Amino acid sequence: MKPWRQPNATASLPESHSTVRIPHNGGFWRTLAAYAGPGLLVAVGYMDPGNWATDIAGGSQFGYTLLSVILISNLFAILLQHLSLKLGIATGRDLAQACRDSYSRPVSLVLWVLAEIAIAATDLAEVIGSAIALNLLFGLPLPVGVAFTVLDVFALLYLQQKGFRVIESIVGALILIILLCFGYELLLAQPDVAALMGGFVPRVQIVTTPGMLYVAIGILGATVMPHNLYLHSSIVQTRNFPRTDEGRTQAIRFATIDSTGSLLLAFFINAAILILAAATFHYSGNQQVADINDAYKLLDPLLGATAASIVFGVALLASGQNSTLTGTMAGQIVMEGFINLKLKPWVRRLVTRLVAVVPAMIVAILYGERGTAELLVLSQVILSLQLSFAVVPLVSFTSNRLKMGKFVNPRWITVTAWAVALVILGLNGYLLWNTFQWML
Repeated sequence: MKPWRQPNATASLPESHSTVRIPHNGGFWRTLAAYAGPGLLVAVGYMDPGNWATDIAGGSQFGYTLLSVILISNLFAILLQHLSLKLGIATGRDLAQACRDSYSRPVSLVLWVLAEIAIAATDLAEVIGSAIALNLLFGLPLPVGVAFTVLDVFALLYLQQKGFRVIESIVGALILIILLCFGYELLLAQPDVAALMGGFVPRVQIVTTPGMLYVAIGILGATVMPHNLYLHSSIVQTRNFPRTDEGRTQAIRFATIDSTGSLLLAFFINAAILILAAATFHYSGNQQVADINDAYKLLDPLLGATAASIVFGVALLASGQNSTLTGTMAGQIVMEGFINLKLKPWVRRLVTRLVAVVPAMIVAILYGERGTAELLVLSQVILSLQLSFAVVPLVSFTSNRLKMGKFVNPRWITVTAWAVALVILGLNGYLLWNTFQWML
């Protein structure tokens, strides 16, 4: 693999590049606070509405057993996001720019198209999740809720003009709302702590039971999101750290702490969704709840609190809105990185949103709740299909000394990363095969 072809490449996300000040000799906590933020934006992708469907299905059908899958998936995510942030900090390129600089134009164009499809699928899940939440909370018809999501585009434009820190603060506040909502739900559900802790121990039956394996692979496929790898490699460059070896070393260290801590929050939320489904549905005989709408309607009568379903709906709406912010930003990074095409921000984001809104609107009008639930699952399958085209270049670049210099992966990380990539690719391939077999 050749070194970078373009030593003076355009800065990634130029309007926000190096805009967040890092204190000089500010001490550990002040410095960490300055670097904190990008990890939260990335963590959003690990708790979006697409994850809700798989977590609810896993908890309602199999109790706490698949908590171990959420834990393992999160460990995979922590490693891959570390590689992503390291690529951005060490080379000054995001993953899309790195692909454009390293591969031929035809290969780059194919990777760009696949990345755009993945972002459209991500945006589709966010549109559907937000529309379902608006329907559940306010009774808005699904088509109206889908139409309302177009307004998110203009909200993001407004927030980005206020500075990158403002976006990070909004995302952090929405994550806090989700955490508080599920904390409340878990207090009502009163799960069996001993059985819950036992769920974090991997079981052989996960592999030997076909139905359980299928849901487990779905959880993994919904957890590691390809657009997050592009996003993270860009937004870590919003920090104004010294572009020296010492400055990059410090940036990688603190960005890794930020990323790991944020992903642990995402792990708690994903686990909480599954625990809630297990405690509320599985152990009450409602073991076939695999739909967000059904879960919402059953929470009140099963938990005995009139606020339970409302809190659930609020968390879903916060999740959808959070994911919207990061998904549209990833779209800009991918287009500018792969083909160096710069559109006016409102045009770029409106196009991205309409690609998701149009199919969601058609399905909502023609098929209603059931159709949107199936479309939500399909979006996760599309993401699984595209994942390998982001993971393989990422591991390849960060393991190459010509590109990374002193920041190249140590051998043990290289071996572990390739093993994780192969596991993800194999399991997602199995998921896709079974999905297409079922569709046929």
